[in-house]
Amino acid sequence: MARFADYFIVVGYDHEKAGSGEGCGKIIQRFPKKDWEGTAFPQGVEMFCQPGGWRLSRDRKVPTFFTVVLTDIDSDRHFCSCLTFYEAEVNLQGSKSIEADGDEDEEAEEDGLIQPAQVFAPKSLILVSRLDYPEIFRGCLGLIYTVYIDSLNFPLEGLVANLFTFQVPVAGGSQKLFSLGAGDRQLIQTPLNDTLPVTCKSVALLFQQLGIQNVLSLFCAVLTEHKVLFHSTSYQRLGEASRALEALMFPLKYSYPYIPILPSRLLEVLSSPTPFIIGVHSMFQSEIQDLLDVIIADLDGGTIKIPECIHLSLLPEPLLHQTQTSLSLVLHPDLEIADNAFPPPRTAPSNLKLLDKEVRAVFLRLFAQLFQGYRSCLQLIRIHSEPVIHFHKTAFLGQRGLIENDFLTKVLDGMAFAGFVSERGPPYRACDLFDELVALNIESFKEEEVSPAKLQKHVRELSEQLYRNENPNPHMAFQKVPRPSEGSHLRVHQVPFPLLADEKVEKMLQEGVAKHSSAPPTVRPERKCVVPAGPAVVSIMGKIGSVFNSARRLEVVRSCISFIFDNKTLETEKTLPAALRALKGKAARQCLTEELSLHVQQNRAILDHQQFDYIIRMMNCALQDCSSSEEYTMAAALLPLSTAFYRKLAAGVNQFAYTCIQDHPIWTNQQFWEATFYSEVQSQIRSLYLNTLEGKGGITARLKDAAAAPAVGRDEEHTAMDLAAEQLRSWPGLSKEKQQELVKNEESTVFSQAIHYASLMVYLLVPLDTSKNKLLRNAPVADWESGSNSIVTNSIAGSVAESFDTESGFEDSESSDVANSVVRFIARFIDKVCTESGVSQEHIKSLHSMIPGIVAMQMEALEAVHRESRRLPPIQKPKILRPALFPGEELVLEGLRVLLDPDGREEATGGLLGGPHILPAEGALFLTTYRIIFKGIPHDPLVGEQAVIRAFPVSTLTKEKKISIQNQLQQNMQEGLQLRSATFQLIKVAFDEEVSSEMVEIFRKHLQRIRYPQSIFSSFAFAAGQTAPQLILPKQKERNTGFRTLSKTIVKGAKRAGKITMGRGSQSTLKKNDRGSRMTWHEDDDISISDDGEPPPSSTLRASEKSTMEQLVEQSCFRDYQRLGLGTITASSSRSKSGEQFKITAVNRLYSLCRSYPGLLVVPQAVQDSSLHKVARCYRHNRLPVVCWKHPRTKAILLRSGGFHGKSVVGLFKSQNPSSAVPASSSDSSSSLEQEKYLQAILNSIPIYFKMNGTNTLSNRSLIGLSPGSFGFDNIYGNSQSS
Repeated sequence: MARFADYFIVVGYDHEKAGSGEGCGKIIQRFPKKDWEGTAFPQGVEMFCQPGGWRLSRDRKVPTFFTVVLTDIDSDRHFCSCLTFYEAEVNLQGSKSIEADGDEDEEAEEDGLIQPAQVFAPKSLILVSRLDYPEIFRGCLGLIYTVYIDSLNFPLEGLVANLFTFQVPVAGGSQKLFSLGAGDRQLIQTPLNDTLPVTCKSVALLFQQLGIQNVLSLFCAVLTEHKVLFHSTSYQRLGEASRALEALMFPLKYSYPYIPILPSRLLEVLSSPTPFIIGVHSMFQSEIQDLLDVIIADLDGGTIKIPECIHLSLLPEPLLHQTQTSLSLVLHPDLEIADNAFPPPRTAPSNLKLLDKEVRAVFLRLFAQLFQGYRSCLQLIRIHSEPVIHFHKTAFLGQRGLIENDFLTKVLDGMAFAGFVSERGPPYRACDLFDELVALNIESFKEEEVSPAKLQKHVRELSEQLYRNENPNPHMAFQKVPRPSEGSHLRVHQVPFPLLADEKVEKMLQEGVAKHSSAPPTVRPERKCVVPAGPAVVSIMGKIGSVFNSARRLEVVRSCISFIFDNKTLETEKTLPAALRALKGKAARQCLTEELSLHVQQNRAILDHQQFDYIIRMMNCALQDCSSSEEYTMAAALLPLSTAFYRKLAAGVNQFAYTCIQDHPIWTNQQFWEATFYSEVQSQIRSLYLNTLEGKGGITARLKDAAAAPAVGRDEEHTAMDLAAEQLRSWPGLSKEKQQELVKNEESTVFSQAIHYASLMVYLLVPLDTSKNKLLRNAPVADWESGSNSIVTNSIAGSVAESFDTESGFEDSESSDVANSVVRFIARFIDKVCTESGVSQEHIKSLHSMIPGIVAMQMEALEAVHRESRRLPPIQKPKILRPALFPGEELVLEGLRVLLDPDGREEATGGLLGGPHILPAEGALFLTTYRIIFKGIPHDPLVGEQAVIRAFPVSTLTKEKKISIQNQLQQNMQEGLQLRSATFQLIKVAFDEEVSSEMVEIFRKHLQRIRYPQSIFSSFAFAAGQTAPQLILPKQKERNTGFRTLSKTIVKGAKRAGKITMGRGSQSTLKKNDRGSRMTWHEDDDISISDDGEPPPSSTLRASEKSTMEQLVEQSCFRDYQRLGLGTITASSSRSKSGEQFKITAVNRLYSLCRSYPGLLVVPQAVQDSSLHKVARCYRHNRLPVVCWKHPRTKAILLRSGGFHGKSVVGLFKSQNPSSAVPASSSDSSSSLEQEKYLQAILNSIPIYFKMNGTNTLSNRSLIGLSPGSFGFDNIYGNSQSS
């Protein structure tokens, strides 16, 4: 039973604060005066009853009614129903108007009339209740207003006091008749089940206002925790829309700010970072347009606005299409018969309340399909004294086939779903319609999707149940609520709402409460039952098709494992590659774990070195190939096996399998450890209540339990949830001692598993070689709260404010970074799971103190294992095959042993359907002066001894990327390289363990040097015929060889050889007039980098370069220069024409002067080509000033150049030393002198023009600034153009 109303408040206009700007409201009276116990008086009601602000009005407005929802600090909602009417403003008439104008007042008194008020102030009657009966509250407030406005002969104090004396049942479907004592007869109808939301017709109205697509978008936005804002000119519509959107979320409950009507003074709430559902009046439309991360719905216009920055995740297919179709059938039933030639006679329009329930039924079916099988992914952690249940998100998403779907992932990560698991997780509780619906077989839903008639029938049945929940009694009792007379609010001489007598109301209130408290409240007992488990999780797309030849693959895996344990090495080598390929299938991976478990139970866990290597490779392959949805299951299955199989390295030194599978990132995934721990705890709790012997934590016992699990299923034994339901049902009847004993047993079970899993985590996280602890260093531990996979009910994890890391003392005693990182990782895990599982603080502290010791012992043991493992003879590797080289091609680097990885072409050519696999292949990667070459043999012995060769020219390399790649032979992550060629070839290799990172870097540097040579003569096309030993590129030892050293070496070799020519080895000659032939240069014309950096003494073009000049002359830039009149190419330094000021030089034909300038440059005629090199040094990137345009009439020129070279930091330090300053200054003055001469030559090349007044624009050229800060050519260009 609940109190009908908690508070009655009268709020009026505050005249005292009216002068401060915006009007305010104040509470005139409130009843009762004291707060109810457990129900505090709501703060801020004076703001919410006038959301648009307190404003005076010139007209008498009609009374309005709406309901505001306030949420207190305990997340309890209070429904504030507000009835607002307008009263004549007394202070603005009467005495003030008399003082202002006495003559008019005397005339008014003589006539016996009072002038009507010109201003009206709002006043609100507010009813606050924890019950949601808006129509009943409308009738009650309307009755009080009617008694006041029509001056009925009923005391208002009695009406108000009666509001607080009624007790209303929360649910049960009963009817409650009551009267406030003013001739009224009112009826409260309680719903059958209070967990189902009551919507009346608000959902149907929302779809009428916005349409199917818009409402679905808002629905997805709310589920994925986006901000949703409604705006309308009607407060009632805002409340109804917010109520409807929240009701569509059932069975989820909205746990973020929910404010259907937001007052103007709180608009800054819209900028809060949390999601919300808020409604505002349309008068604030301009204020809400700037919100960037809020989805705005216009209820009056029927539109929604989704900002560009919001990515809205939609329902997964096919659920989205099915929901749209179902809603269309419900909302537009005449759509199917719209095209009929003879349509049936028009039927009566459907009842809006029934339509509302049909729409809700569609969404209820949607959630039943979305969460289908969720109970099979619940993991029971504790039963007593309160059930603690964990939801395995990853398993659910994986089995549903939605691991990549961002919508369902966001829903499962949200607070609403956490509350859903907390409320609906326990197996023994009160059930409702959703529990029955989600337990239905998935086949029934599929049948309904195929048949629209069955779908409509099911939707109608669900809607009838929803309607019956709100209206359980078809025959409603007669109701009578007096209404105010027509036009009563327009009366001119209406007295204000009177002040009620406080003592009278309080007295009647006390009497009524005492009268009702004497009668014992009728409490209907809650009907609890065992929640139906429903079917197992099924993929949303239906059952996945069977894998091709899966039975054969399973047989290959089984036979390979039997060969391994029977020491049949030859047969194992033949079948192992096929078995590793078969492990790409899920069934084969499951088969692997089952077969290995059988061998553990047969005490065959001790392996020799060869067996150990084979088993490790298969384990690594299974972990590597499994998908993210299956990763948890596979790792959990291999976890006990990795601590079972081992080999003996020496006396007392055993190496377990877990030391060789540590490279997989799954072991540093906190969600995996949580889910696996909770799964193990559930099985132990189940064993505890089945009165079976508990396992001692040993691997053998655990594997026996796992093997016995299928047999248990066949015998229809109780699941953990069934046992929990029985325990919860019998719990109230147990004695205190028995209850405490059960709680203690459960805590001990959880604690023992926590110790066991702390040890397992130490095994998997402490690396065999502590210098290579890659996992915990590269992947820092995430926030355990935000990134957790767990949704745990009744958890107090958030209340534990401190960790026991500092108290355990390991941070000071353990200096190793590896030990610290492992201890911190495990400590966080222990903190979280033990706190959630209800382990006592003393046990948690003791566990924390144990962890550093376990880690230290494990590291000490692994040192011996690592030392002994390095003494094992290396695995025999195939001989490196040297590739055949072209004439003139030479090896730059000796071959690096690698594994050539498959690049995907095998799958495209049917490689998965049978036949031998050429890749992976074992061999070496070679780098020559011309090609990148891989040569090796296939790893699969069934393929044969044929060589695998892949090669492409270095010059065609388009992309070189350093990657971490899975070694298909060792099944571990190794350093790799991916090389992509313009010839559509891909070489993807994993380097062998013997290849160090330094060798890989040397290979990459040599590769880049050959791919991008500094000079064209360094390329294979030019250097192929050279026999000079100086042209041999550096070996591996010359690691720091730079581009400059390489170029110097090439030039020296070319000078010693005499000259560089093409085709010298074949003694062929090139015709000078052959346009397609290669260009040749004499020694003294080569402009490469020499030892002293000086250019060759002569740059005059020789006859041997005529073919080169012919090609340059044909370039479009040369023709453009001639069109602008910038000169021609000259063969000597003398001017061809006396009148030309500029010339076109080919000094940059080899791009030795400036790499970013073209081969032809326009420079002043007076400048020698030999001096251009010195001038270029003064500019960045050697971009000296060159002419690029000349005005045809004024002859003004446009130049381009780089910025001046500033002094470097090293130069500044050198300049401070007197001994080194002299040569530096001489060098600088040399370049500076050449620069001044060059700039003067440019000035001299510009003709002098005169203005109209006869003044010379360039009469004083020395005044033009040529400093590095401001270049003076702009002035030259401007003056020349103005003339």
